[in-house]
Amino acid sequence: MTPGASPAVEPVVGEPAAVADLGSERALLVADVHAGIEVGLRYERGVELDSRAAERRERLCDLIAETDADRLVVLGDLAHRIAAPEGDEREEIVELVRAVTDRVPMTLVEGNHDAGVAEAFADDLDVIGAGGGILGDGSRGDNGASPRGDTGIGVLHGHTWPDPALLDADVVCMGHEHPQLRLEDAVGGSRVERAWLRGPLDPAAFVEGDEHAPSEPPELVVFPAFNERSGGTWINVDGQSFLAPFLPEALPSGDAYLLNGTRLGDFRRI
Repeated sequence: MTPGASPAVEPVVGEPAAVADLGSERALLVADVHAGIEVGLRYERGVELDSRAAERRERLCDLIAETDADRLVVLGDLAHRIAAPEGDEREEIVELVRAVTDRVPMTLVEGNHDAGVAEAFADDLDVIGAGGGILGDGSRGDNGASPRGDTGIGVLHGHTWPDPALLDADVVCMGHEHPQLRLEDAVGGSRVERAWLRGPLDPAAFVEGDEHAPSEPPELVVFPAFNERSGGTWINVDGQSFLAPFLPEALPSGDAYLLNGTRLGDFRRI
């Protein structure tokens, strides 16, 4: 994803993850881990799938090592079931958080599936509220985010209207959408690919009722889901709609990219 990419947030080629330069530290960012998804699918739909908990945990830890990251930032939906985690799902989260925090500190931006997670793991995680926050150099509060007005990397999940302070960031990173594409070949075969969306952010559409208009609006980066079993928003299938209250209007000229870095152009025309 080199063309047009900001040097501050660089996707890891072939992975649903990116590295962010925060000045004093290097962060690995992922979105929508949905730990416990197999438990949730069994409970919600009666679908039986072998657990990939160990693979998800090991891949996160491998990525931390491979990128030499100083911190892991999860852009919401660390957990899958919306209720407070319990049983096998809670145990999966316990093991994942322990494995990560044995290596580096971990920050969770609260998502709509994280009810009870922040409270249950308050001693282990830095937590940023649902409105988002800014990560970067300078003094940080107890939640690991820089004070209002600092430039840096804005982070949010995307299920609710953002804090207007995110417009002062250089780049805003979000999850929630799980963007994906259906690609077809000449003989009618098809496959599903997770995708990134990236482009200039429209401040007027991004913040509800706010008149703050920065001279240089930030770039918006919509992350693919880390969990390949979590489904998502189809970018090129008729009748699909976005989940975030500010999309697609806040991304008027965004491009789509595959995990391998292939640029597909304007996501509206794929």
